[in-house]
Amino acid sequence: MIETAKLLNYKQIGSSENIVLIHGLFGTLENLNMVAKPLSEQYCVTSVDVRNHGDSFHEKSMEYPELAQDVINLLDHLKIETCILLGHSMGGKIAIQIALEYPDRITKLIVADIAPVNYPAHHLKIIEGLQSIDLSKVSKRKDADEQLAPYVDNIGVRQFLLRNLALNEQGKFAFKCSLADISLCYPQIMEGNKLPSNKTPYSGETLFIKGGASDYILPEHKNTISALLPNSKAKIIQGAGHWLHAEKTIAFNKIVTDFIKTP
Repeated sequence: MIETAKLLNYKQIGSSENIVLIHGLFGTLENLNMVAKPLSEQYCVTSVDVRNHGDSFHEKSMEYPELAQDVINLLDHLKIETCILLGHSMGGKIAIQIALEYPDRITKLIVADIAPVNYPAHHLKIIEGLQSIDLSKVSKRKDADEQLAPYVDNIGVRQFLLRNLALNEQGKFAFKCSLADISLCYPQIMEGNKLPSNKTPYSGETLFIKGGASDYILPEHKNTISALLPNSKAKIIQGAGHWLHAEKTIAFNKIVTDFIKTP
């Protein structure tokens, strides 16, 4: 049995067939609410906080096999034998790793705007900015936003990042995510997925959903995707960036629902 302290925080809504949602870097389970809520009308939707994020436990390692095992531990705890898996960004890589290591547990795989490849470090300014915030000078989110602005010029990205701030028991703002552990593990998060030596590529139905204005999935990633996930296809949402589920929610949800319902 896994000790409760090492189980991912989760939220479950709806009933019937199981769908599990996994958020991206610096996100929480709430980030996929606009996907979870409509899906819950027909399915049992379980949204998770990845380790070092939201209300989940903190660890000084974030290798993808470990992140995959975290989700499997929760599925075992919830007695979910099989599920449809949807992950965005880092959550997409976690979902891919689960499918590679536990193919019998996953009936369909949906990966939102990420490829199973190594990415160059491109969040370092964000991490530096978040770590530079002097929380003793934050009495409202606007104070934190002003401190973060020199590091992150996009107000939408700042608002997303600052959702990690919450009032603690002393009534002071504090980060719910573990900035220290995420910073330490950042090189691991940028790594690509690896096929375990005793496993074969995941042959289940897989859908990649790409934001048309995003550069996270590129033509040069095709060979790696095909090697790990040979039964995959892709849909592009024009005019959407990396946060495609938030920017084009109706289009994103229709693509997801159509894929799930296709026999």
